[in-house]
Amino acid sequence: MGELEAQIQNADVLNAPIDVSKDFEDYANTFYFADELASFDPETGKGTVKYRRYNFQTSQAFNNMLMKPNPVPANEFPATEYEASPELPFEIQFASDRAIRIKMATGPQFHNQKESLMLIDGTAPNHPEAWNYSKIEAGHEYTSDHGKVEIITKPWHVKIYDAEGKLLTSTIHTSDVANTYTPVLPFSYVRRNSDYSRSMAAVFSLEPNEKIFGMGESFTQFNKRGQKVVLWVDDANGVQNETMYKPIPFYMSSRGYGVFMHTSSPITVDVGKYFNAANNMMIGDDEADLFVFLGDPKDILDEYTNLTGKTEMPPLWSFGFWMSRITYFSEDEGREIAANLRKHKIPSDVIHFDTGWFDVDWRNNYEFAENRFEDPVDMMEDLKEDGFHVSLWQLPYFTPKNTLFNEIVENDLAVKDAKGNLPYEDAVLDFSNPETVSWYQNKLKKLFDQGVDVFKVDFGEAAPGNGIYHSGRTGFYEHNLYPLRYNKAVAELTKEVKGYSLIWARSTWAGSQRYPLHWGGDAATTNTAMAATLRGGLSLGLSGFSFWSHDVGGFVTKAPEDLYRRWTPFGMLSSHVRSHGEPPTEPWLYNESFLQAFRKADNMRYELMPYIYAQAKESSENGLPMMRALFVEFPNDAGSWLIDNQYLFGSDMLVAPLFEEQTERDVYLPEGTWIDYQTKKVYKAGWHTIEAGEIPIIALVKDGAIIPHIKLAQSTQDMDWNEINLKVFASEDTNSASGKLFLPDGEELQTISVSKKGDEFEVDENPLSGQTTFKTEWVK
Repeated sequence: MGELEAQIQNADVLNAPIDVSKDFEDYANTFYFADELASFDPETGKGTVKYRRYNFQTSQAFNNMLMKPNPVPANEFPATEYEASPELPFEIQFASDRAIRIKMATGPQFHNQKESLMLIDGTAPNHPEAWNYSKIEAGHEYTSDHGKVEIITKPWHVKIYDAEGKLLTSTIHTSDVANTYTPVLPFSYVRRNSDYSRSMAAVFSLEPNEKIFGMGESFTQFNKRGQKVVLWVDDANGVQNETMYKPIPFYMSSRGYGVFMHTSSPITVDVGKYFNAANNMMIGDDEADLFVFLGDPKDILDEYTNLTGKTEMPPLWSFGFWMSRITYFSEDEGREIAANLRKHKIPSDVIHFDTGWFDVDWRNNYEFAENRFEDPVDMMEDLKEDGFHVSLWQLPYFTPKNTLFNEIVENDLAVKDAKGNLPYEDAVLDFSNPETVSWYQNKLKKLFDQGVDVFKVDFGEAAPGNGIYHSGRTGFYEHNLYPLRYNKAVAELTKEVKGYSLIWARSTWAGSQRYPLHWGGDAATTNTAMAATLRGGLSLGLSGFSFWSHDVGGFVTKAPEDLYRRWTPFGMLSSHVRSHGEPPTEPWLYNESFLQAFRKADNMRYELMPYIYAQAKESSENGLPMMRALFVEFPNDAGSWLIDNQYLFGSDMLVAPLFEEQTERDVYLPEGTWIDYQTKKVYKAGWHTIEAGEIPIIALVKDGAIIPHIKLAQSTQDMDWNEINLKVFASEDTNSASGKLFLPDGEELQTISVSKKGDEFEVDENPLSGQTTFKTEWVK
């Protein structure tokens, strides 16, 4: 992609992200502020809210033009037919004892969409029995073991509390901001004068020191407080700007709650940027369907993924090293790469062929180029015998020169425009059409039958915003859903044919986490891009995704040697790892010193495979990210909420990459005692300047943790799981330790415990007796 140029952000060009906040700033529009609860049935949770009509009006004061909302009468004719202050639907449900659902509508809903692709079962559960109702003087109250919800009649509020009675957040009424000169939009909706369409602004309070995280793979500052985030799937053309390949309409707060905005319409969230006490969720849809989850970060992620789906556990070999560049062009090249990986003893499990495995580079027709791949079936069989799986690139766009273009258009498999033509020059597969999905999956199945193991699900961000889709909806609703449909089509076929769920995808929406796995897009080959990559991964992990990867060394140009050397162990201590980008990416093409450094980092990963595999299993079962922000494990440690350049790799290892050409860095350690994985030095909680070990990264292990290791092998296929080395990281005063273990083809995640006996640690009991044996090693 070196010859391509990216678009300038925020320009009004093809596929520029839709920022609906502009409609809430246009004083030509009409605004309706939620004012009072007009009716409510506590048994059904259904009622109505009365809205007051406002227009923004200007006034001049000492050479400043001011603008504020003023109440206005109806302006429709005939006046007898339309309400100036409409009473519109409001509903509260309870998906669990931690999950509150608030549904609002700006008008009658005549569509009949019963199921949502974003929800794991199509619909959300409703458990009113999990909450106790009582009438209170100001309105209505529901309580559970985990919190309380108050619905205040006038002025209308929904107030959410934790189990101790602390107010977490509340809807904002216009009376709440009467004490400021700033014209703050309360919970409301806008009616556009241009076309009479409506969009909801769900406005909630932000408290002092509150921090907001998530909303997808965001590369900007980790804490979203003070930012405006546009949730519209976009080819971000890098990892250092505000747009996202993977926006997710979900966030969590440091106060102990999370919010899922259940819609596929464009959303703009002003997280206290305009007014620092208001979190304004401007939802493109004419409805607001919000789920609020209560608890610590782990509780919130568990609840959110109970609703939208847990990440499936991918196969063991996917956790091995993926070797790639843009691109390998032939069978000979693929075989040569595999041979060199084994020759240079670079443990690896996947060879990826990117954009050049067909006749014309980038022209995807699902066929190996006959003049460059003499026998792809034979090639893949030979690679499989040597412990390699094959990954192939493809994308859902078809240029007019593609041999499949006419077939796609003639069979109505592409997205249309309002006239019935193509919106673009390319044909874009319409995954809302079951016939398109079937056609597409048949193409992929033939390649699976030849021996392919996984597909790179690239692009997917350019579904026409003005397109007309088979679903009957426009791109306003289908654009953000497109990656989810795309991910689903490939993952479900892979599961059906291969028996496992695995893709390598770039674009997502809420629910895409069900279909592992996703990588971080086209990073520059710079220190700042490496740091932004980590922020994006942490942010995506706080959006329900267990597994995530990135292009080791960066993508856009040849990686500088020092950067590649430091990025490599960061990749090796991620859930999945791939070297990819402009050549050379192969470590033996740098120099002997670099090759040795790469090999050491790779060897570390392969020896850590029992730890990685067990942590992956636990993460997938609980909606947790493998690469997790410190506060996920340490929510009561105030410092943990401030860190965005370190992470926990699973529950027991803390990792601090080197983002500059240096051998040490400042590291923040949460509560407890930590032991350096490489140097064995012991540290207490707080800030430390720590020197990296022989491998250029800082990794520490929590005191009292077992990190299971396995004998080094050149592929996961050759690993011997009959003996596991339990490395016990324990300070002198620690008398017991524990860790997790999950065997390939195992049924359950196991906890292994050891106790100190003299100068050694011994296993208390082997729950895997007959399947594997343990050797213990006290690391000190």
